[in-house]
Amino acid sequence: MRTANRVYGLRWVLLPPLTGMGILAMLVGAVVAAPTELVEGDVQRLMYIHVPSAQAMYLAFGIVFVASIMVLWKRDMRWDAVARGAASVGVLFTAFALVTGSLWGKPIWGVYWQWDARLTSTLVLFLVYAAYLLARAVSDPGDEQAARYSAVYAIVGFLDVPFIVMSVRWWRTLHPQPIVSRLDPQLPGSMLAVLGISTLAIFLLALWLILLRTDTERLGQRLLGLRAAVDRREEA
Repeated sequence: MRTANRVYGLRWVLLPPLTGMGILAMLVGAVVAAPTELVEGDVQRLMYIHVPSAQAMYLAFGIVFVASIMVLWKRDMRWDAVARGAASVGVLFTAFALVTGSLWGKPIWGVYWQWDARLTSTLVLFLVYAAYLLARAVSDPGDEQAARYSAVYAIVGFLDVPFIVMSVRWWRTLHPQPIVSRLDPQLPGSMLAVLGISTLAIFLLALWLILLRTDTERLGQRLLGLRAAVDRREEA
């Protein structure tokens, strides 16, 4: 337990410089190292932000899903702080994915937005978890009943994630099929390398933000607990 706590305590020592180096490597790779795509041109470089943002979105909402299950199972409000922290980061990266996808799609598709399966389901995911955050914001952070109701909502909302993943396989959409496959990569090696670096950098950034938001939420819970204790002592 002590070892785990020590490792967790290093998060603010290791994550900031690792994230900074990763983001710098991503920018250099995307702008300088990666070759220009022959058909799409320089706008294709948005891929190095768009694809990792979508993956970070899945990561964050996966953490929300697990934390929400733990809220219902353990009745421990610390897991509610994890769920809220991860949800805020997930909504942020969902917005990044939607915006960069629209900017990428305009010169390629001719429109910023198309109501196809993947785009629409991703927008639904954004709205679902934005509503989750709004519901938790207007309720008491220490309200266990509100936390349990919100946990159920978050678990149901996560069902949209596999729908998004499979949408391009189930229907014909403007959004392309997955461009990276273990058996048949469709990207040149240099592009795959930059995409891998970008994905690692965005994952580090997402993890850092999730931990930061979680600690903020837990501090808020502790502050409310201290206020409640002081109020009870004054009343006594």
